[in-house]
Amino acid sequence: MNVVIYARFSSHSQTEQSIEGQLKVCYEYAESNHYTVVGEYIDRAISGTTDNRAEFQRMISDSDKHTFEGVLVYQLDRFARNRYDSAINKAKLKKNGVRVLSAKENIADDASGILVEGVLESMAEYYSVELSQKIHRGMAINAEKCLSNGSNPGLGFKVDAERRFYVNEEEAAIVREIYERYASGETKAEIIRDLKRRRVKTSLGKEFSPNSLSHLLSNKRYIGVYLYKGKETPGGMPRILDDDLFYRVQSMMNKNKNAPARTHGEGEYLLTTKLFCGHCKEMMVGYGGTSKTGRQYHYYMCKNARRKKCAKKIVSKSYIEDRVVNECLKMLTEEKIRFIAKKVAEECAKSPDNLTAKALKKAIREADTAIENLWKAIEQGQAVEMLTERLNKRMAEKAELEAQLAIEENKKITLTEAQILAFLDYVCEMPADDVNKRRAIINIFVHSVYLYDDHFTLIINASKKPLSIDNIPLDDIETAFKGETGASERCSSLSTPAPPDQQ
Repeated sequence: MNVVIYARFSSHSQTEQSIEGQLKVCYEYAESNHYTVVGEYIDRAISGTTDNRAEFQRMISDSDKHTFEGVLVYQLDRFARNRYDSAINKAKLKKNGVRVLSAKENIADDASGILVEGVLESMAEYYSVELSQKIHRGMAINAEKCLSNGSNPGLGFKVDAERRFYVNEEEAAIVREIYERYASGETKAEIIRDLKRRRVKTSLGKEFSPNSLSHLLSNKRYIGVYLYKGKETPGGMPRILDDDLFYRVQSMMNKNKNAPARTHGEGEYLLTTKLFCGHCKEMMVGYGGTSKTGRQYHYYMCKNARRKKCAKKIVSKSYIEDRVVNECLKMLTEEKIRFIAKKVAEECAKSPDNLTAKALKKAIREADTAIENLWKAIEQGQAVEMLTERLNKRMAEKAELEAQLAIEENKKITLTEAQILAFLDYVCEMPADDVNKRRAIINIFVHSVYLYDDHFTLIINASKKPLSIDNIPLDDIETAFKGETGASERCSSLSTPAPPDQQ
């Protein structure tokens, strides 16, 4: 497995945990576990309580390139000391199939810490509205007026100083051309090739892809419909297309969508970055494929096996996920639910303001002082015109600082034990096949899974005692494919709390 090393120290007095010491331990750990180190990211004299670290952010960004599958740190507090930032950044990495590994810790820095991160990650989607209430309220007010909320307006539209949408005729002509070409029978691939040849970009300045073209071809904004949170407001946008052309394209896309395809995904692969080959300890990733009979298959495959370097057989996605979820559900007792809720609530209660929020509050206080002094000077009749200009500038700066502070304060986790209990009870009551329930269960309980051909070893968060689960029948995927394995790798959106024991 390819990994990069992230090293950091926050003071010059550190010895064993100096950059050189961290690198030495990480390289030894990588060698003993047969990892290949392909890069280093080093932040010097920077605190781990904030993720505003240049090399750290570059590492997160570079994970998009899919050149490494693991981030190796001396110990987990080198990655982040703030649980919220840790959860968010691990989630970003996991979207790209990257796992955080610790050279010094077998599982985590404390017995319940990874449970805290797992619950926070799982609860984020359910409490996002509550945690960003101020922002959402302002966006709802804008939506009532059919104004821009700051998101990408889409090719063909621009936003003026008052947040109102208007048509950019040069771009609108490209939109009409794309719709007319698709309606005349050209394929998406043909249209994309021509757009790339002409260097026509999306509204984000990127080359067109099948996804971005499909989004453009199904965007109701082009027939004057304003969209916000699933609510449609006809006439809320300036129109670029007529209804006849738009709906003709929708009809053609639906027909093409229902046509047989070479491979389709089956949702997210929930065990991404947590499932490992029991033979070579390489990460197993999700693939989709189609047999000669046209049947769709979704499975996990060892990366080394795909490169013909391991004999590990593939396993059905649904089968292994079902088995893991069922084993975890056995542990979701009332006693354990209360334990998890208590630990997470304790962590939330002691979560301080992040450094960015502190800096913003200080800047707002300084702005208040400056504004008060300017008012006094104006009242005394000193250079009124010049001071009024400075006053307006200062007040605008304060308003911007307050807006930034509102965003930062919404990041702070303020969940109570009762709220967490309610969430966990809600998870228990979900149907067994609900993907949100399965995702939450795996994220909270599963540290790692080592899969063999006849059994798997399940390592549970906050417990160093592995569970050995026998009787793993092989799926008939291998026989059905007969060399026709697919090519679409998918990664889940959740993060993994800690590294597997590779020893």
